[in-house]
Amino acid sequence: MTHPDPVAVWTIIIGLAVGSYALRFVFIGLVGDRPMPPWLLRHLRYTAVAILPALIAPLVVWPTATGGQPDAPRMAAAAIALVVGLITKNVLAAIFSGAATLYGLLYLLT
Repeated sequence: MTHPDPVAVWTIIIGLAVGSYALRFVFIGLVGDRPMPPWLLRHLRYTAVAILPALIAPLVVWPTATGGQPDAPRMAAAAIALVVGLITKNVLAAIFSGAATLYGLLYLLT
């Protein structure tokens, strides 16, 4: 196993720290004392909605448990969660129905 170059590692860490600070400073330091325009607030409403699918989609399409190959239980669980979420408009119902489907199918098919 080769060890990474310490200079490269610290350069990446410092770069990420500066970037993270700069991103937070823009919203807190530069814009924090002024009201944001309505168009920006409208777009920021969708940020939270996009986070959960962005975290879950790679785990459904390229699951580590199967070596990156899609499988039926995960696809079915995602489909059930989507349908339940669309019908009930309830996030927790969608999450729990998808989890129940996944674990049920994994139990039945393995």
